[in-house]
Amino acid sequence: MYLLGEQPAYADHLINRLQGIPAQLLEGLAPSAPPIEIKGSDDLTAALPAQHLFIIESGLLHALVDERPLFYMQEGDLLGLREGIELPICRYRSDESIRLVPYSRSAVFQHIHADQRRQELFTQYLIGQTALLSDALARLKQPEIHPTTGFQHFAAGQELIRQGDDADNVFIIIEGHAEAIVDGQKVGDVQRDEIFGAMAVFTQEKRSATVVATSPCTVMLIPKDQFLSLMQSNPKIAHSLIESMARRIDLLNKEVTQLRLPLSA
Repeated sequence: MYLLGEQPAYADHLINRLQGIPAQLLEGLAPSAPPIEIKGSDDLTAALPAQHLFIIESGLLHALVDERPLFYMQEGDLLGLREGIELPICRYRSDESIRLVPYSRSAVFQHIHADQRRQELFTQYLIGQTALLSDALARLKQPEIHPTTGFQHFAAGQELIRQGDDADNVFIIIEGHAEAIVDGQKVGDVQRDEIFGAMAVFTQEKRSATVVATSPCTVMLIPKDQFLSLMQSNPKIAHSLIESMARRIDLLNKEVTQLRLPLSA
């Protein structure tokens, strides 16, 4: 997937990283049918069988929102994931022949859920694509205003989130490094590609930790409502993510306890 128009370098880096994920997700899974070849279409979705996802084997797809070109999809991209996600209706147009490899939608999700690494990759892919599209849509609708969704930059020492604040977004670090602080004590590190801020969104509670950039950071953020929509449309992924966060929180709690022991001695 490539967004049309000018975009910052960090968006290019993210797109390039997302590009290789579909092949990893589908590795070891057989297509549900032979490839489908369509010789141009003004509305590709209407021409495709339901309950399937498709890998683009060759050709180019143009995606239009409100009849305005927003992005295009090319070889290796995964088509059909937007179903169930609260984003504006998108029409796919192909001006030339396009060849698609079909996969059963249910078989794809079973395959993903069977492996923790694939679950993590899928979560990154969903959040990454949604953030990119949110950023592009904001630029499309209000090009004179820098969008508040999509990406933000933080200098070393800046707070990404603050303990006690409301949870309005979920974050993933694209570039850089940060650390988590609870009650003034460092309790862990937040590495590149790590999702943070999601637990407070799930529980609808205040932020339980402050996250501070320890180097210049580019952070991808997705609004709470869009993140919850993603998780509702993929409940097994949500369950896996919650389990992962719960394990991390348990480790952080143990570290906080160890840090406080000398103070109470």
